[in-house]
Amino acid sequence: MTSPLTRAERRQRTHEAILVAARESLAARGFERTTIRAVAAAAGVDPALVMQHFGSKDGLFAAAARSTVEQDELTTATREDLPRVALEHVLVAFDDPGRREGNVALLRSSLTHPAAEQVMREEVIGPAQAAVARIIGGPDAELRAAVLNACTLGVTIARYLYRIPTLAQAGQEDLERVMMAALRALVTPDSE
Repeated sequence: MTSPLTRAERRQRTHEAILVAARESLAARGFERTTIRAVAAAAGVDPALVMQHFGSKDGLFAAAARSTVEQDELTTATREDLPRVALEHVLVAFDDPGRREGNVALLRSSLTHPAAEQVMREEVIGPAQAAVARIIGGPDAELRAAVLNACTLGVTIARYLYRIPTLAQAGQEDLERVMMAALRALVTPDSE
């Protein structure tokens, strides 16, 4: 016989069920056609619970985006490891067949819907980029972090959305070999 779940455990399960339903809806329907009601129905909860957990559709999108692309390794890397981790951050999140569709849908939504763009920029990319800037340190750390992000985001868009043949067909080792020197230069302040 299993013991009954605590209130905190039930809340966590509800939270996770809503996130799973949100990711699936965003992947299938995109940001604009995903509704709080549809996510709640798919999760088997009342729409008020979705709002209680996430506050708004924008909050739900931000949580789905953060939970889809794990940022802990990126935001806690050493400066020495940052170039490798930044590139792997993209490749792992998008090369995994089980996660690709949802990640592409979230990225596409953030490029085509102003509300999703704002949430992605301010609640997902912004905090991660600020953490990367702190890791880089030194002169122009914020600019260096932004350019590092632009490089990896550009590769992501070209490889997974536009599927530019050379990038789409390149192996992870080839991308690392070609990009690593540039990424290392971005994380090394000029004074070193």
